[in-house]
Amino acid sequence: MSNTSPSRLGQINGAGDDKALFLKVFSGEILTTFEEMNVMKDLHMVRTIQSGKTAQFPVTGIADAKYHTVGDDIVDASNNYLSTIKHAERLIAIDDVLIASTFIANIDELMNHYDVRSIYAKELGKALAKRFDIATMKTLFAAAGGTSPIGGKNGTTVSEADTLTAGGLVDSLYACARALDEKDAPDEGRFAIMTPSQYYTLLTSDNVAINRDNGGVGNVADGVIARVAGIQLVKSNHLDDIINLGDASGNGTGDGSSNNDVFGGAGEGYNGDFTGLAGADDAKGFIAGTREAIGTVKLLDLATESEYQIQRQGTLFVAKYAMGHGVLRPECAVKVLPTA
Repeated sequence: MSNTSPSRLGQINGAGDDKALFLKVFSGEILTTFEEMNVMKDLHMVRTIQSGKTAQFPVTGIADAKYHTVGDDIVDASNNYLSTIKHAERLIAIDDVLIASTFIANIDELMNHYDVRSIYAKELGKALAKRFDIATMKTLFAAAGGTSPIGGKNGTTVSEADTLTAGGLVDSLYACARALDEKDAPDEGRFAIMTPSQYYTLLTSDNVAINRDNGGVGNVADGVIARVAGIQLVKSNHLDDIINLGDASGNGTGDGSSNNDVFGGAGEGYNGDFTGLAGADDAKGFIAGTREAIGTVKLLDLATESEYQIQRQGTLFVAKYAMGHGVLRPECAVKVLPTA
């Protein structure tokens, strides 16, 4: 019997590793899933660094104005014409590498009648996207209770809010907008992260501020609410995850061992006390802000590795990133707490 020369689907140009192209498909699945599942990536400031362990975000104060009296020396300190503009900084550290991984035994893959690599890839991407979203949402919550490093305006808490009815949610969003205005936060890029229940309560309401059929900006057919009070509305189950944590200090999520302590406690990392987000009668709070409120420092963007291990007769797949999150401008963050 003569030898055959099979076409190996995983080889590049018919040579080399016969699984090379398959691994690229796996990587693409992870990248796509991370982008699809993540809602916070475009809602805050992200800086990439090539090396180092921290990134500095400068913070500057404001100047004063005063009418000039003819003949006064402007540079004479006693005349109080010169503004002393304060300076400070925010440092965000890179956390340890966060990984999501799985191992596929070669014999299992041979016997299985359907492809599992794409399924596993999506799960790894979803796991990383969830941790990224939750960490940045926790940081935004911390910012709303934070103080400015230069003695400026601090974060805002809207308490005793009605978050069970559409009217109450609209009032809460207007309270957020007012708070951001009073803190001189930018008009552009305002957003609110709401639970799916809150989002659809607004969407199905007849409130004129929401329903497009009544002249508002909601679209029942598409299931979309563009904005209320100039605030973009984003729904996420990950906010529910945070609310369900309650007092998350030491809850075993691993966030307590991060290199950033956004709550200013004793090594809490991204874990704080979120019990205020849960109210009476199943009411839940939400968080809002602008993209200047928090920041992410990225040393290693989402990356994948895979290796067939002969000694284990299977393939190890790892998805990972190295980032860190921190508070930048507390005045740009608001937390809405429901009626206790």
